[in-house]
Amino acid sequence: MTNGKMENLLDLALSATEEERQKSLNLNVGYSSVSNTWEVIVKHTADGLEQIMVLGESAGEPFMQQIRIVPLNQSYAILTLPQALVEPVSKLTNIIYMEKPKRLFFAVNAAKRASCITQVQSPQTGSGDIGVEGTLNLTGKGVLVAVIDSGIDYAHPDFTYPDNTTRILELWDQTLDAGRLNDTRTEVNGNITYEPPEPYGRGVLFTKDMLNQALSQKNERDRQKVVPSRDISGHGTHVAGIAAGLGRASMGRYRGVAYESELLVVKLGSSGEEGFPKTTELMTAVDFCIREAERLRKPLAINLSFGNNYGSHSGSSLIETFLNDMSNHHQCSIVVGTGNEGAGNKHYTGRMSSGETKEVELSVSSFEARLNVQMWKRYQDDIRLEIFLPNGKSTGVLLGQGTLRADFDALRLLVYYGEPSPYSIYQEIYIDFIPRENYVPSGLWKFKLTAGRILEGTYDFWLPSGGTLNDSTGFPYPSETRTLTIPSTADRVISVGAYDSRTDSAAPFSGRGFTAWTNQAKPDLAAPGVDIMSASPGGGYVARSGTSMAAPFVTGSAALLMQYGIVDGRDVFLYGEKLKAYLLRGVRELPAFDVYPNPQVGWGVLCVAGSLPG
Repeated sequence: MTNGKMENLLDLALSATEEERQKSLNLNVGYSSVSNTWEVIVKHTADGLEQIMVLGESAGEPFMQQIRIVPLNQSYAILTLPQALVEPVSKLTNIIYMEKPKRLFFAVNAAKRASCITQVQSPQTGSGDIGVEGTLNLTGKGVLVAVIDSGIDYAHPDFTYPDNTTRILELWDQTLDAGRLNDTRTEVNGNITYEPPEPYGRGVLFTKDMLNQALSQKNERDRQKVVPSRDISGHGTHVAGIAAGLGRASMGRYRGVAYESELLVVKLGSSGEEGFPKTTELMTAVDFCIREAERLRKPLAINLSFGNNYGSHSGSSLIETFLNDMSNHHQCSIVVGTGNEGAGNKHYTGRMSSGETKEVELSVSSFEARLNVQMWKRYQDDIRLEIFLPNGKSTGVLLGQGTLRADFDALRLLVYYGEPSPYSIYQEIYIDFIPRENYVPSGLWKFKLTAGRILEGTYDFWLPSGGTLNDSTGFPYPSETRTLTIPSTADRVISVGAYDSRTDSAAPFSGRGFTAWTNQAKPDLAAPGVDIMSASPGGGYVARSGTSMAAPFVTGSAALLMQYGIVDGRDVFLYGEKLKAYLLRGVRELPAFDVYPNPQVGWGVLCVAGSLPG
């Protein structure tokens, strides 16, 4: 029997063998083979965390020592549990639901002008075409901008003042080990002690004073002895430059949107065995930034430029409901890019009627070591699945609930028929390809769908996103719609697609809406995301494209509106859903589209001047 309070993928992971988990792309995420523990996300009610501690004490001291609880706002928590206690904890009366972590993948002058930002950054008098009386000089001053990404080049001139002091209030590097750094301190560190932020207990928190001490050093090597945090990919530095860069290294030419805001930076990542960021790191990062904004009593705009394909894409997972809850917590707005799957081959959608049969083809390239497919449908629709290998062999019609295994010479197919959850009415059929040796058999696979009684009939297939598969592995006839990555599908976040501001055309790569089944208009809006020049590690600039570059335009713009409303005292409630409404009121329509909202650019493209109250 499946566990109704546990996510389907976690239920499958616990029932899978160790070999199956090791050869899977998803099943081992969150598991530590060293300690035989799982990291999980829970939603709980009052006394839920106390119940866990009581259960741990009754299980004995060895188990109790392995339990770790990180409480988050809004009754969420990240738990580390011995494998033997995962299911018992999920069944506690005050634990509402439990999920496992998922991988996360990072999705880059004229653009500012097209977004009507330059009009509000310079002082202007009179109502003009902005509809605001008085003088405007919106720079993000008094607002916090949080960049949760791959880190930042904290020594880049765009993130320091002319006196070479930092604009960054705090930098939390989740990838570093505080104990290891304390053991290797050198004379240049002085009395610095490295600590993780409370209550999260991982990574290293670098304060403004520590960053200033690093910046006072004579060279890069000595700076790294004080604050040994780097942005290896340059993604986070680029994003931060768009949202809030000062433009000092370009004499103002590549100045960002909210260039006088202060920065909170989280280098997202895992120092564990997996070596990639997970949704649990994201949740703690968001929680940390909001707690700091509350402590500092400042409004906060958060930028998230990454996502994944795992889930129903209807906004119902715990990571999505968490971001919904946090979007209206404190004076906060959360901005998320819609991903770069719009022109990809990792999604297929179709619709069936009662008694109909359809085939969905999947091309698998050579040397594909790991592969999984999700099929999502409405639970009340009777759709039966049969899988054909490239050599023509078949699993037969797969029936039943829970875990099914189909064994062949070259691989094992691990198929899990899920059930609805307290948060979702949809059914997942999860298929994991477990090769006997090194690779999944290449060629054309077929999924045969046979419909019984159908009430609605829509179905979706998703492959993993983020470059985890070879480019040629995908659906030969992919669907461009419903290609939003999670968590841009969350209801209350501001979801941002990308467009080319030079041609006023939608970017083909930009993840498209609407949300699956709920048909919510996403993206909310689009912003420039093609060939955007911004800060690069080492003090220079580079051009990048992606919804990762579009999102920080909106994050910086949110900071400008917060300055206008909250900091300058015109409207202390200008955050969350109200701020989103103001942004959507001001959007500009593109000539290529007659209908709004539409799946490519939502309600239109960013125009900050039009979003200010008239």
